Amino acid sequence: MKGLYLFLFCVCFFSCKNDSIVKPDFLIGKWKRLNNKSNKKTYEIWRSNFTGIGFTLQESDTIFKEILSVIEKNDSLFLQVVGVNEKPTLFKFTKQSPTSFTCENPDNEFPKKIQYQIASDTLRAEVSNDDFSIDFVFVKSAGP
Repeated sequence: MKGLYLFLFCVCFFSCKNDSIVKPDFLIGKWKRLNNKSNKKTYEIWRSNFTGIGFTLQESDTIFKEILSVIEKNDSLFLQVVGVNEKPTLFKFTKQSPTSFTCENPDNEFPKKIQYQIASDTLRAEVSNDDFSIDFVFVKSAGP
């Protein structure tokens, strides 16, 4: 009888293990930054598979580009950023709600923390370390 209880416990435990991992679907879409310098345009484009691209244009030249992904690793969520550092940089999700998330990598020089929050049709992002932060305010866009 103890074997049956152990078996049922294991089935329940392992079948429910990933229920708490929910990717932030509020990211999906094309976003244009509102608080840019006047000669630049910044965009983030997120697809339904939680991969995206962030880039900044100055006139028609791309002056910044990063590849973004929300990935699952070891039963946790990470924001993976490729194209800024030599190797992909992972930021572990440390807080999450249906309308926001915070992810952190204390070993990265800048940023150490990335926060996203959606309110109505406005997506806000903040990248920061202990001494400095940059705010991004995005609205849905038809695209670049």
